[in-house]
Amino acid sequence: MTAPDVVARRIGAEGQPIAIVDGFHPDPAALRMAALSARFEPGRHHYPGIRAMLPPDYFVAVRPALTAVLAGVFGQRGGVSLLDASFSIVTTPPERLSVMQRLPHVDATDPRRIALVHYLGEGDGTAFFRHRATGYETIDTARAAGYLAALNDELRRDGDPPAAYIADTTPLFERTAMVAARPNRAVVYRSALLHSGAIAPGAALSDDPARGRLTVTAFLMLE
Repeated sequence: MTAPDVVARRIGAEGQPIAIVDGFHPDPAALRMAALSARFEPGRHHYPGIRAMLPPDYFVAVRPALTAVLAGVFGQRGGVSLLDASFSIVTTPPERLSVMQRLPHVDATDPRRIALVHYLGEGDGTAFFRHRATGYETIDTARAAGYLAALNDELRRDGDPPAAYIADTTPLFERTAMVAARPNRAVVYRSALLHSGAIAPGAALSDDPARGRLTVTAFLMLE
């Protein structure tokens, strides 16, 4: 078995750490097969697609790679709690996106929250952003109110962003980093980083796990 290949990067002006792990799961073919028989349902928390339960042994299989990343890249020495994890497929057409789904977002403002995206096929990766007006690349509790006020002022002034996924620099946001999707690659980052799935214009957005943007998405809490 080939050991996972971990690359640590610091991105943007804030120098926040992210980890890119190739060979994240020891048997990605079996994982993709499990997705083919999984029962997908509409996603929650503004996710623009569908989600399904993971095999119960998923985190047993990826624990060596994930433990190394959390310790080596994020300095974790204590426990880790799993908050949520699922198979995920982006399916929402651009014209049906809400305004917030057209913008970069954060999953949480707590710096102990960690996000994981595990790509299981070819397709679109993940982009990270800086809000031009405030200069913020992460949104913590101290920044949240000011960021939302500035963003809402911009939207009132300029109108809603185009009905499209954000994958590159725009008048309001500058892209600071891009992680390309590769089969069995994972990206791990703090949930407070402004980010978005970098869904290309014209992407098929199939709900078929064999053809769509199939990933595992998970959220962890460092204790």
